[in-house]
Amino acid sequence: MSLFINNKVEKTFFELSGIRRRLILLLFLAGFLTLIFRALYLQSLDKNFLQSKGNATSTRVISLYADRGKITDRNGDILAISSPVESVWANPPNVKINKDQKLELENILKLTGDEVDQKLLNNKKEFIYLKRQISPDDARRLQALKIPGIFFQKEFKRFYPAADVTANLVGFTNLDNIGQEGIELSQNKFLSGKVGSKKVIKDNAGKIVDDLQEVKLPQDGHDIKLSIDSRIQYLTYRELAKSIEIHKAKAGSAIVLDAKTGEILAMANLPSYNPNNLNEGGGPTRNRAVTDVFEPGSTIKPFTVSSALDSGILNSSSLVEVSSGFMKIGSATIHDAHADDSKPFMTVSEVIAKSSNVGAARIGLMQTPKNLWSTLNKVGFGMQTGVGFPGEVSGRLRDYKNWGKVDQATISFGHGINLTLLQLAQSYTVFANDGEMKPVTMFKKEEIPMGTKVFSKQTVKTMVEMMEQVVEEGTGGNAKIMGYRVAGKTGTAEKIGVNGAYEKNKNIGSFIGLAPASNPRIIMAVMIDEPSVGSHYGGSVAAPVFSSVMADVMKILKIPQDLKTQNRVMPQDKANSKETI
Repeated sequence: MSLFINNKVEKTFFELSGIRRRLILLLFLAGFLTLIFRALYLQSLDKNFLQSKGNATSTRVISLYADRGKITDRNGDILAISSPVESVWANPPNVKINKDQKLELENILKLTGDEVDQKLLNNKKEFIYLKRQISPDDARRLQALKIPGIFFQKEFKRFYPAADVTANLVGFTNLDNIGQEGIELSQNKFLSGKVGSKKVIKDNAGKIVDDLQEVKLPQDGHDIKLSIDSRIQYLTYRELAKSIEIHKAKAGSAIVLDAKTGEILAMANLPSYNPNNLNEGGGPTRNRAVTDVFEPGSTIKPFTVSSALDSGILNSSSLVEVSSGFMKIGSATIHDAHADDSKPFMTVSEVIAKSSNVGAARIGLMQTPKNLWSTLNKVGFGMQTGVGFPGEVSGRLRDYKNWGKVDQATISFGHGINLTLLQLAQSYTVFANDGEMKPVTMFKKEEIPMGTKVFSKQTVKTMVEMMEQVVEEGTGGNAKIMGYRVAGKTGTAEKIGVNGAYEKNKNIGSFIGLAPASNPRIIMAVMIDEPSVGSHYGGSVAAPVFSSVMADVMKILKIPQDLKTQNRVMPQDKANSKETI
């Protein structure tokens, strides 16, 4: 039966007229030609159609962000941490937004209508940020609007819990999480980690359809533990701020140092700024305790005298001519701030306690220029501390071969030389370690580092006793701490103006001390820049900061008292605050 039907069909086809057969062939040929023409049209004349279909699902490589490492203090308290945030971006040609959505977008992102129009209208770019690092809540509100062409990108924003208290030390990052100042800058590579990436398929709505292949895993940054103690940092910042406010000073810096390990326990600068919101303005972002120099004045005198003691030129009871407070070298005159016409001679101890410029100049001139320069060089003046902080300067200590007699005399009492507050703090570690200067660090250490020998143990013992008299009977009375022996030195110097001359109405008052004096554990250096109300002497503006901070530091660190008779802290207005220029 089936054979009969097939034969019938074949017979019917061949029985078709020649015209019909040609018509069917033409129809088949027309169909093929139409398909060929359409393919050529799409691939050459109308590419956009195929491209739009291809872009609807495409392969992309997206970044996998690494978490930046935390910065903590020595006890693990957070000083800098990264929090997840969202950044909003758009593909302007694909954005479809109505009036209500636009108003809501402006409100959430805090953008003006003109700003939104500029970013989205008539913009041919396929990528533009609308706002970086918005909060997760704002991101959720914006996502709920479901605006086509607007997308979200996960990022991390740096947060600083201590804000302005540690700003100049810790620093800050930019929008791309790259360190710009402070520890964030100097340790950027260590903190940053490495960004990863992976291949995905995304549709034209920006949604990931499928993961194709993981290309590279992100490597999170490393955490950093600083030597800073947040409690001591806060105390230092607070008391420094009080002195600056009381004396209406331009600025100030203070450093608290572990005398045995060289660890920096606090480093404060004012005015400061808020790294969580740089738009608020504020003070300079640099760490002035490391980047700015000043003439240290009388805080240099212990090194001048120690150099002479160590060389065997003098002893603590040797008499030094002070010429009733005046001394001429050529056309230059050196004088003491409070000359005593009845006292043409002082012991070496009195030169330190009363801070005599003339006495220090005489002692400096007893030495060879090379010997004095060598001492100042060994304690780090004229070279960087090596702490690794960005922008650190070396200060200035001219080569002794270029000194004249006046230079040698003035350098002996801290003029004609400049240094940073950190250099000054480090130099005093020689008086806490039997004459050995310790390296300083901003990172927590587990072991006591080796130092550089500068003075003999006996010289240091003698000098610490002299500096105790500075606090007990001399210019540093405001530095006393109840229950503790304190050794220290005040300093006051006129600032040098832009023309290179000293400005009589612009001074820097400073104090640096050690406690307990019987076995120095902590060193603190304080500098107040341009105090304008009340006294400008270091004994009045800087020593009280030392006293207030160190009294609490002794308690925090549980350092035993070394003074059996409880001495009383003298009121500032009654203390002997006289100090030399």
